[in-house]
Amino acid sequence: MASPSRRLQTKPVITCLKSVLLTYTFVFWVSGIVLLAVGVWGRVSLAVYFSLLDEKATNVPFVLVGAGVVVVLLGTFGCFATCRGSTWMLKLYAMLLSLIFLIVLVAAVVGFVFRHEIKTNFESNLNLALKNYNGTADHHSEAVDTIQRTLHCCGVQNYSDWEKTEYFTQKGIPQSCCKNQDDCSVEDLRDPSKAKQKVFVDGCFFLVTSTMESKMSVVAGISFGIACFQLVGIILACCLSQYITNNQYEMV
Repeated sequence: MASPSRRLQTKPVITCLKSVLLTYTFVFWVSGIVLLAVGVWGRVSLAVYFSLLDEKATNVPFVLVGAGVVVVLLGTFGCFATCRGSTWMLKLYAMLLSLIFLIVLVAAVVGFVFRHEIKTNFESNLNLALKNYNGTADHHSEAVDTIQRTLHCCGVQNYSDWEKTEYFTQKGIPQSCCKNQDDCSVEDLRDPSKAKQKVFVDGCFFLVTSTMESKMSVVAGISFGIACFQLVGIILACCLSQYITNNQYEMV
């Protein structure tokens, strides 16, 4: 057992570590709320784009929401473990932080590696959505209309992509491509030469991928920042646990 003088010297260090870890845990808990909010924001903000991707991609916001919930629960556990000064709880806290750090890191790497595949998948699904477009409340058709209105674009590569669709032979280019809804008649939309003056000529693929990349970069940046922030917690939890173990110190 350590001498009383050594324990008295160590007590301020442990108290300091405890205070720092509690502060960290609170910030970590808040970061969980942020991650949860980012997941909800991503689901709402990128919903129309995710609807034209594979089902796996649509789960990304839900993964962030789930991660946010886990971080909040883990932050609560970390606060309890720090207040109790329990070595096994602190070690478990450090292990769980390490596990989440690895999961987020792997997810970030996988997303980066397969980003081109996601683009290719989106382009093929957007082409398929144009081919099957019917102008009704169909989920994919509604997504196409929303994208064209929001981003001021038309077709995949350009407005002429609509000329290859069955919808064009019946009704021409969709109204969602019009620059001005009040100056865009059905006759104009059925005539490619007139339609060129009335609709957005730029395709949606480049604009969509640019928009998704800019928004997903925000999501990725916040997620990566939170992952790196966990390293601080791992180090603090391990140090506090080691000090308590070595000096046989009991927190009251």
